[in-house]
Amino acid sequence: MTKSPWTERTRTVLVVDDEQRIAEAVAMNLELEGYQVLTASRGPEALEKVTQHIPDLVILDVMMPAMDGFETLQHIREQSTTPVIMLTVRGDEGDKVRCLELGADDYMTKPFSPKELVSRVRAVLRRTEMPSPVPKTEVRVDDELSIDFNRRNAVVRGKEVHLRPTEFKLLYHLVSNAGRVLTHETLLRRVWGYEYRDEDQYLWLYITYLRRKLETDPKHPRYIIGERGIGYRFVDFERK
Repeated sequence: MTKSPWTERTRTVLVVDDEQRIAEAVAMNLELEGYQVLTASRGPEALEKVTQHIPDLVILDVMMPAMDGFETLQHIREQSTTPVIMLTVRGDEGDKVRCLELGADDYMTKPFSPKELVSRVRAVLRRTEMPSPVPKTEVRVDDELSIDFNRRNAVVRGKEVHLRPTEFKLLYHLVSNAGRVLTHETLLRRVWGYEYRDEDQYLWLYITYLRRKLETDPKHPRYIIGERGIGYRFVDFERK
């Protein structure tokens, strides 16, 4: 039996929280699940460890002194595409949206279940590391847009556009079903995982990201079409 690429090596997780008790509890639960864990209590220390150790994932608290989680995340994104899960004590939708817009891959509100956190870690790592099947290496949508599934990027009006792992996976499912409406729940399950099937905010934000990168006018999209209350479909370019 061939071993899955996802399980070939131990994954390293960096836990960043100025509350030592929480950092130790999170670290213990992850270590029990077989992860190697690093910890940091401040933003600058976290940035140093991201550079030195190149972790597979970062769990980052928002409320930290001096350099908060938002600023730390911005610095991480300037140098790395390492997946980040944000931890916040706030239930404010604005904070959640800000986390995702700054490049976080997920967020959890304190207090949280250790079991749920481990589940989210697994889901994020699967989403960012597992390759999607590629039936066609390159797809030419029209004269302004082509997508290279092998290189995981797009060429928009002659300019190469890099796609982040989640953006690529979402676009892959949309293009693979061009002309068909995929429901919100279907896309959330296929791209993020079953545990995210009710998290519409994730889908809305990543559709927005894709439209900004691919559409001439994101407010009036011609490639990624929304079907109100149902889901999204990619234009049926093969039948034009």
